Amino acid sequence: MNSQVRGGTRWKRFALVMVPSIAATAAVGVGLAQGALAASFSVSGQDFKVRADKLVGENLIQYGGLAEGHDLKGNKTLNPVTVSGFSKATITNMCQSVVTPEVPIFGNITLKLKTGYKKDRPAVATNIYLDVADLDADAYFENLDIGVAAGDKSQKTPIQPGTKANPYGFSQRADVAVLENVKQRAWATTAGTFKLNDLSLRLIKGVDECY
Repeated sequence: MNSQVRGGTRWKRFALVMVPSIAATAAVGVGLAQGALAASFSVSGQDFKVRADKLVGENLIQYGGLAEGHDLKGNKTLNPVTVSGFSKATITNMCQSVVTPEVPIFGNITLKLKTGYKKDRPAVATNIYLDVADLDADAYFENLDIGVAAGDKSQKTPIQPGTKANPYGFSQRADVAVLENVKQRAWATTAGTFKLNDLSLRLIKGVDECY
């Protein structure tokens, strides 16, 4: 991560990382006991990195959007993203990381989450939306349709609830999307349910990102 945090805002940003991680740990315990976890990942207006060996998504809808973040002074910013939505996605060997830099006493702190790394036990999400800033992957699509209208109610996966899409902007859909060797930087991930098999959630001193 290249973002720098200065002055009196550092403790606040560290707390915003720590508190959601503790709450997430409690929610994970309940969710896994029930077999599914409702999830929303966003960290204090920062972007974060995600790596995965493979993502297989059903009923892709993809369109341009804006994600809210914060600059070094704490002011809100709007960042262009590609929103990718799936009615269902299975994710093999997923790693997600975010770094809070220059925390007093501790230095850099990395929050890292791993899931779906054991054979035949991928993470499984329903109604998942990814606000992606950049993506590198090997991609395969079935029945790809470029230029469909985002927000078309005939689509099996609608646009993300609570958001708006430019009806004249780029959009596409596909029955199936397969992404391998995935490396992406994202601003947020939301899902109706997210089953995180073999979950590992750690706070690590130093910079230890997924890629």
